[in-house]
Amino acid sequence: MNTTTLSKAGLIAVLAVALSGCSSWDGMSSRQKSTVTGAGLGGVAGAVVTGGGILGTVGGAAIGGIIGDQVGKH
Repeated sequence: MNTTTLSKAGLIAVLAVALSGCSSWDGMSSRQKSTVTGAGLGGVAGAVVTGGGILGTVGGAAIGGIIGDQVGKH
């Protein structure tokens, strides 16, 4: 597999996980919603910054999730 196909697959996987969390959106607390949103946005941002790199996508999702969790705490 070339890196473009692999990066697109990684981005789709991150978005699928983020959207699957939205299926129970109504039952989530504000902090959980912030975490999911942060992870989704961080994954997309990481993919853009690294040119679709898997490590950048996953790292961006992790960092975005942590930031979203901390923002949702207040």
